[in-house]
Amino acid sequence: MTQPGDSGIITRPSRHSVAETVETLTAVLRAKGVTLFALVDHNGEAAKVGMTMPPTKLLIFGNPKAGTPLMLAAPSVAIDLPLKILVWEDGQGRVWLSYNSPAYLQERHGVPEALMANIAVVETLARAAGE
Repeated sequence: MTQPGDSGIITRPSRHSVAETVETLTAVLRAKGVTLFALVDHNGEAAKVGMTMPPTKLLIFGNPKAGTPLMLAAPSVAIDLPLKILVWEDGQGRVWLSYNSPAYLQERHGVPEALMANIAVVETLARAAGE
């Protein structure tokens, strides 16, 4: 599902906790040979300054073999690479995975159709992590 106003963000439900979803996504990335460049623990950082928020983790990942051709063809796409998936819990305790729509990135940066599979993999990864 996309957010209201079609912000270019796709949000999918997860059937697991944030921690389990992150663990599954990390395992899927590893199995596919994708590098996890960073795991940003937003709620953990908030706790360090005395603030609380629901579990919220941002995974930043990619593969230079996939990303480099994208950046060569459409240099501005580098601002949105590496790819990212946000795993977060809402106020009702439901867990979600959010990421930039591949179509949005294509339109925003003029990514050639022939290279879209390099970005579209984010949907497969998010689906696998949430199941």
